[in-house]
Amino acid sequence: MPRISVIMGTHNAGGFLDEAVGSILAQTCTDFEFIIIDDGSTDETAKRLSLFAVNDARIRLIARGNRGLTPTLNEAARLATGALLARMDADDISTVDRFARQIAFMDAHPECVALGGAYDMIDESGRRFHQMQQPLDNAGNQEACLSGRPSLCHPLVMMRRDAFDRVGGYDESYRVAQDNDLWLRLGEIGELRCLPEVILKYRQHAKSISEARQREQIESLRRGCEAACRRRGIVRPFLADAGWRSDGSRSALFEQHLRYGWWAWKLREYSTARHYAHLAMKIRPLSVRPLKLIWASRHLSTSTPT
Repeated sequence: MPRISVIMGTHNAGGFLDEAVGSILAQTCTDFEFIIIDDGSTDETAKRLSLFAVNDARIRLIARGNRGLTPTLNEAARLATGALLARMDADDISTVDRFARQIAFMDAHPECVALGGAYDMIDESGRRFHQMQQPLDNAGNQEACLSGRPSLCHPLVMMRRDAFDRVGGYDESYRVAQDNDLWLRLGEIGELRCLPEVILKYRQHAKSISEARQREQIESLRRGCEAACRRRGIVRPFLADAGWRSDGSRSALFEQHLRYGWWAWKLREYSTARHYAHLAMKIRPLSVRPLKLIWASRHLSTSTPT
């Protein structure tokens, strides 16, 4: 019986699948099973996954019709045999030591029921443009999740299987933001913690759920936070917003490109900063704001981003 059951749902995962699956199979900690459910893909996802499964006995592959992410994750969890559940998405990349770091922490902190960590944000081409550091302590993570700004990044979380079962798993009435609702229920029976180390590359692209369903995501976050506050008998302000993601309009894309560019500049990813400056310039050729970013990234400037 493996210590870890990795659960992943896929649907038309496209060209990101090989990197995602490969990053799990390359883990330095090898004591895991990898449960993958192909949720009704119509592209080459099933074929690619079958090739992986043939070559690695740790993969348990199920292919069936489309039911959505939330029931798919619950189904995968029911098939799991490990005492720890590790999430993964089909478009992200885990660091090779992710599981080793998470298991070491969970072993040392039995009060922790769900463990997140820091992560780099990358785009479709794998360019790193931002890094997210989260609260390390339980109180900080609880407050973040209650406010609608979940600090536990879903595809990198490791959970205790008994705690997951005790709270009833994912609530299938949520199509999106099902993760924050789960963190809040888990946080009522144990601690939510995060590692300081980067353990995932979290990909942002137009087809990701977080990009495509922003409005629904905000409302689902609000519903989960309000329910948790009622259960706990507390009041917390709801602080979530979708302001940093584009709604698809040209003006929003312009602002997003500049935001990604300045984030990359702060990380000293200067070529990525220039890439996003040029994308912004294509939308507004007469604006001086992309030019400021290009100048700063070429001269390693210490100018304040505007």
